[in-house]
Amino acid sequence: MKIFKPKDPTEADLIKRAVGGKRDAQQALYQQYAGRMLAVSKRYARTDFEAEDILQDSFVKVFLYLKNFKGDCPLEFWIRRIVINTALKHQRTNRHLMVTDQEEDWEEVSEHDNIDNQFAYEELLQLVRELPPRYQAVFNLYAIEGFSHKEIGEMLDITESTSKSQYSRARASLRQALLRLKKQYHERVTG
Repeated sequence: MKIFKPKDPTEADLIKRAVGGKRDAQQALYQQYAGRMLAVSKRYARTDFEAEDILQDSFVKVFLYLKNFKGDCPLEFWIRRIVINTALKHQRTNRHLMVTDQEEDWEEVSEHDNIDNQFAYEELLQLVRELPPRYQAVFNLYAIEGFSHKEIGEMLDITESTSKSQYSRARASLRQALLRLKKQYHERVTG
């Protein structure tokens, strides 16, 4: 005798049910995306507590505006954009993000600069968190999220060249921090 087992709901089914206020569907969507979105929010936050705050605020917005999701991109991209915008707003609200619209002369950093892969994710995350907020935001938006400098300029209300120079400064700062870490490791091992 064959036992009938209902198939797992599709993402479209979950979205429809979540829009209708069904808590189990909202919980399923949250569980599906929260881990990846927490990683995104951690890159913009100064602490894990702040990242969790950003995540919660983001999912409140996700469920509030889910009825507006048109399906013209993957749901994950749509949610990621909400998380990024929430994180940037959180930084501005808390005066962490003090991006200045000034042209800064800074040596252009090659996209092929080699950043050591020997460091753990948490160490690298901490280095990004220690960047000045204006550099942190531009670095994350460009290097991690893949936005163009023009798009970043529009998002942060700065010029494209300011975005480029702040990205260069962020990369240079991270490179210096990695060199310091590498030196500390070497001294511990040989010392």
